[in-house]
Amino acid sequence: MLNSIKIIKNRSDIGAGTRGSDMGVDAIEIAAINKNNNYFDLFEFIDVPTENESIYNKVKNSFAKRIDNVLTQCIRLSNHVKVTLQENTFPIVLSGDHSSALGTISGVKAAYPKQTIGVVWIDAHADIHSPYTSPSGNIHGMPLAAALSEDNLDFQINDISRETSDLWERMKNIGTFGAKVSGENVVYFGVRDTEQPEEKQIENLQIKNYTVSEIRFRGLEKCVNEAIDKLSNCDVIYISFDVDSMDCDMVSYGTGTPVPKGFDQKEVTQIMNQIIETKKVVCVEFVEVNPLLDLKGNVMAETAFEILDDITKTISKSL
Repeated sequence: MLNSIKIIKNRSDIGAGTRGSDMGVDAIEIAAINKNNNYFDLFEFIDVPTENESIYNKVKNSFAKRIDNVLTQCIRLSNHVKVTLQENTFPIVLSGDHSSALGTISGVKAAYPKQTIGVVWIDAHADIHSPYTSPSGNIHGMPLAAALSEDNLDFQINDISRETSDLWERMKNIGTFGAKVSGENVVYFGVRDTEQPEEKQIENLQIKNYTVSEIRFRGLEKCVNEAIDKLSNCDVIYISFDVDSMDCDMVSYGTGTPVPKGFDQKEVTQIMNQIIETKKVVCVEFVEVNPLLDLKGNVMAETAFEILDDITKTISKSL
């Protein structure tokens, strides 16, 4: 039984195509300070060392950019998440880009090797590409594929090097050997910007995606309850929240890959709170706040902090 909360600050943005999400953690802290909220004084925290200086390196693995450094970062994060959970403490992970989620999921699995892990992925993107299928080579589009240990070779478009292949295999085996989660135990909320290889993988793996329009048509509470039922065989659940799941026109463009027609702040908060109330959630992660791209000042970070503050209260009640 988890009995306290620890904040894990992972200021890494090397998995993204656009720089700046490494500043997202600090932007969220500044949002708290500007609201005179002492949130970040309330909890123990750890700063994870980063590989951000690798951004100056010439890219060798163009179909999985800086994969060696992302691997190192994910191993570090995995170890921190694992140890935090083994200390009976709930990790709230604040990360830069979404490649970090592989480290977090791997850490959850390493802490609970015999348990069935459920993943709730709140995002505009599926993040289920591999180096074999990625059109960009940015690893923040690949963490779920690695966690699922899926290459999707039926849709291969890239001939990757032996070095990239070996590093990708190591990515898939962080923390524990093999897949950390199965497709039937993954639920998407808000995914709406995908490529054909991802769409086929979602179909093949039978991953349910609750779209914004479906949730608004059928009712949020009903859809989330269905998701909870779908994950009923899971012992523990990890929630990954990418701020680009929210509507960029309504909220902010302060994220690396903004997509219109997303959730509003209240919907995201309600989705997360309803799942946390099951008392199965053992870790949550916030990613992809990029203050350099925020045309409204620090609105994306302010919105993310308000969600974080709200769901932390629900987490505290569930401990």
